[in-house]
Amino acid sequence: MDDRELQQWVEHISLSSFGRPFVHQARFNRRLRSTGGRYFTKSHDIEISWLQWESFGREEIEKIIKHELCHYHLHITQRGYQHRDQDFKSLLEQVGGSRFCRSLPRASKKRTYKYRLECVDCKTEYYRMRKMDVRKYSCGKCRGKLKSYTLDLQTSS
Repeated sequence: MDDRELQQWVEHISLSSFGRPFVHQARFNRRLRSTGGRYFTKSHDIEISWLQWESFGREEIEKIIKHELCHYHLHITQRGYQHRDQDFKSLLEQVGGSRFCRSLPRASKKRTYKYRLECVDCKTEYYRMRKMDVRKYSCGKCRGKLKSYTLDLQTSS
């Protein structure tokens, strides 16, 4: 599916579920990870997460579109369009949109740590991506002093 097909789909859902036209732009955004979509109050455009589309398909995206169209139509008609507003909650329930999007599956990517910190007293280990000044911090377990070691690009998780 591309942006043109998404635009047509959003226009169709708007007319069939809300009885009002959607006359602005709808597009996919490949960078959205923590949200299913966004509604922009200044431009009235809608963005939908491409990762949600890839992960969960048509049925889940339709619920996200309905969610964003609730924001759109309520904002256009100058009614309560925010998540906390009763107008929004009741319209969302009427049209069958989702209140929250599903969480994306996490990629099983191993992290490469560059530094290992070790507590001098209790021997607890901490792995870090970035170098830190061990004089400013102490062990979270026993408050002991930390010693820093540079790793030879070993992978730890």
